This record gives sequence, structure tokens and C-alpha cells, in this order.
Amino acid sequence: MNGARIESDQIESGTTRDCDVVVLGLGPGGEYAARKLAEAGLDVVGVDRGLVGGECPFWGCTPSKLMVRPADLVAEVHRADRLAGPATIRPDWSLVAGRIREANHGWTDAHHVEPLEHAGVQIARGHGRLDGPGAVRVEHAGVTTVFRAGRGVLLNTGTEPLRLPIEGLAGTPYWTNREAVAATEVPDRLVVVGAGANGLELAQAFARFGSQVTLLESAERVAPQGEPEAGEALTEVLRAEGLDVRTGVEVERVDHDGRFHVRVAGELLEADRLLLAAGRHNNLGDIGLETVGLDPEADTIDTDGHLRAGERLWAVGDITGHGAFTHVSRYQAAGAVADILGNDGPPADYRAVPMVIFTDPELASVGMTEQRARDEGLDVRVGVAQIERSARGWLHGPGTKGIVKVVADADRGVLVGATVLAPYGGEIIGMLVTAVHAEVPVERLRTMHFAYPTFHRTIEAALKGLG
Repeated sequence: MNGARIESDQIESGTTRDCDVVVLGLGPGGEYAARKLAEAGLDVVGVDRGLVGGECPFWGCTPSKLMVRPADLVAEVHRADRLAGPATIRPDWSLVAGRIREANHGWTDAHHVEPLEHAGVQIARGHGRLDGPGAVRVEHAGVTTVFRAGRGVLLNTGTEPLRLPIEGLAGTPYWTNREAVAATEVPDRLVVVGAGANGLELAQAFARFGSQVTLLESAERVAPQGEPEAGEALTEVLRAEGLDVRTGVEVERVDHDGRFHVRVAGELLEADRLLLAAGRHNNLGDIGLETVGLDPEADTIDTDGHLRAGERLWAVGDITGHGAFTHVSRYQAAGAVADILGNDGPPADYRAVPMVIFTDPELASVGMTEQRARDEGLDVRVGVAQIERSARGWLHGPGTKGIVKVVADADRGVLVGATVLAPYGGEIIGMLVTAVHAEVPVERLRTMHFAYPTFHRTIEAALKGLG
């Protein structure tokens, strides 16, 4: 069966249509699941009120990395002075903006819709809400359609930027990540609120292209969910690059008169742009959870190992609370598809979920932090090694900084977590993800060959620190 987009002029208000599965939300997980279910021969309807493909390709992963990559090149040219000789560059943001628009086709989603339709998925545009078990009501342009799914509904409704209740903020033209990645010019002065993944990546990228950046974080360190040693080291790097990093501070008030005036700890900061990057909010409040016996006020949706959330109901992605990452959503979608199709498979396993913040150096982690492992009651052993003290760190050049930290459960003799802050940290973490996931004994890891001279070799030094 060839898929077809369901437009509002093709259906009458009050129409009911039967199908096998409705996928409510077509972000990375929902998009993957809809295609795989349709390819398996099911009659699938995909519902979304926004762009098919979701946050990642249009406003998240892809465009932000298209900013990070050229920003890293700018920094490399500046480093060349100390390593290879005088070098200059005139950063040109129009090249960055152009590549972002090329990658996402000017914020249009035909390149996501067409493969789904080719697979047999029917796309229904509009706001979808659950309407009891196995049913979804879609409203668009005054037209209502109810889809009754014989096998059930898969939820992948995603997130939106968290709107902080800061006095004076409402009504001002502040940025979220969506406006930031669509920027055609670099602001002279930029205040960034939030030093998580989005805030860190965007702050460093804009600073390297010439913005005077002030980065504000209410927690006591940047990347506050991770290891303190990594946050402290990354702060040193950012400050050395000229960013004004302030932690443990709250924004008291925002005013706008053509410029932003941001009051923080009694001081007034002026900026041309204000970027709010203080987290995400799960889209759960208006999707009809109460019609299937779930709490519409819940922060996340509980699922079992096969992503079941209720009667003929599955959920994947950020809304499950297992990591706001595209790779988690796709991983869960594969599990949900197997369950919907009646195929046996292992339950979802979140012990070794990797995370990468694409700053320079990259901050990557897997599994538990030291504090979480202690909170879980484990007999914890920790090893830490400094990247700059390794042979590769010295060879890489002046200013190289980072850590490798490993967290072990002494009773079982295996790693339960690790963090890497280093150039290419997102690649270095790969071995540690395998170690945590496969529960490779620490003594076995210590007998490995670690190629010389690599950043990867710093893992060997961290393992020795376990004692």
C-alpha cells in the first residue's frame, strides 16, 4: 500500500478511520518505528503537528554540530601560531548558516516525509491526543479525525525548550536553541542561561565566531549532571578562551529595549541577544494521557522493558526519562517495534547509555557518576588520569586539558561508569561504553594493549588509579 498524506480537505470533521498502529509524534524514534512497522506490512498512521523528523535534524543535533565543526576549525587556526607558525582567519558566519539551511532544506520536511510515505505510512498533520486505548484524535484547521489502531499507539511526543519564569522575560525576543541555530548573524554580546549540553555547545561556538559571551548556570558547576572534575576542567578551558562563566547564579530579571538587560546577583548585564538553554520540557500535558489512565501532570511516562506504557500503548524517546538523546529514542523504537510485531527480544537496558557534549574538548560519559554509584550503595573505587599529562596530550599542544575518570564496583570488579573530557572524547568513550555494557572485568581491561601515543591510552592510567 502506498502512503499518502492526509490533508484537512480530504476528510470531514468527525471521520473515524481504522488502522493497525498510530505513531503519535514523528521525531527520530517515532519516524523509525513508523517506517519499520509499515515495511512489515502494517497499516500505519503517523501524526505530528510540527516538522516530521523532530528536534534533532532541524534544531538540535545536526544544526548545532554544523556550528561546532567550523568553530573548532577557527580555534585550530589560532592554535597554529604556537605549533606551526603565524596563521590568520576571518570567520564567516554566512558559511555556517548556509550549511544549516542546506542540511535541513530550509526547515522543510519533505525529505523525511517522502521515505515514510514510500514505505506505506500515512501522514496526518495536526495536534494529536489519545482518545482512549488504541485511539488518537487529530485536530487540524478545524477538522477532527479519530484514528482507531487495532494493535495500538506508540507515543514519541518529544520535548520543547523549558520556559523559565524569569520576571520580565515573557514577550521579549529571547532565543531558544531554535532561534540560535537559525541565526544569520553573530551577536556582539550574548548571554547564555544554562550550562548543559545546548548552552555549552552554542556558547563556545558563538564565542569562537566573535561573540562576547557570558554563560550563566544556577548549579555550582557547568555540566552539573556529570562528574565535578570534568565540569571544573571544562570551565577552565572556556574561561581561557574568553567566556565569562558564572556558576551558582540565578537570573533575577530581564528587560528589553532593543538590547537585553539581564540582572544577575545584583549586577546588570547588557547583551544583544539572550539565549535560554536551561533544559527541556516533555510534551505530555495535552496528549490525552488521562483517557488511558495515566497522569497528565507526570514528568515522564513509565514503561516496562518492552516499552509498554499501558493497554495497547508504547512510549519512546525523551518522554520516558531514560536520556534525551536521539540514540536512546532509536534504540527504544527498535524494541517497541519488535514488541508490536510480536517478536521476542531482550528488555531495554539503560546501564550503559553514552552521552556526548560536543564542546572542545568533548565531554563524554557512560553509566553512573561516582556520586550516583555511592548513592546506590556500591563499594566504589575511582581512578582519574589527566589528559594533559599523557604523551598524546603533550603532543597535541599547549592548552590541551581534560580527564579520564572511571568508576568501579569493587564487589563485582567491573566498571559501572566513566567520563572522558578530551579532544575526540566522544570517540574515546566507545571502549568504556563496551566495558560497562558487557561488564568486562577490570583485571581483564588492565591486560589490554593500549596503543601509544593515543588519548585512548589515558584510560590505562585511570584504570591503574583504581588501586
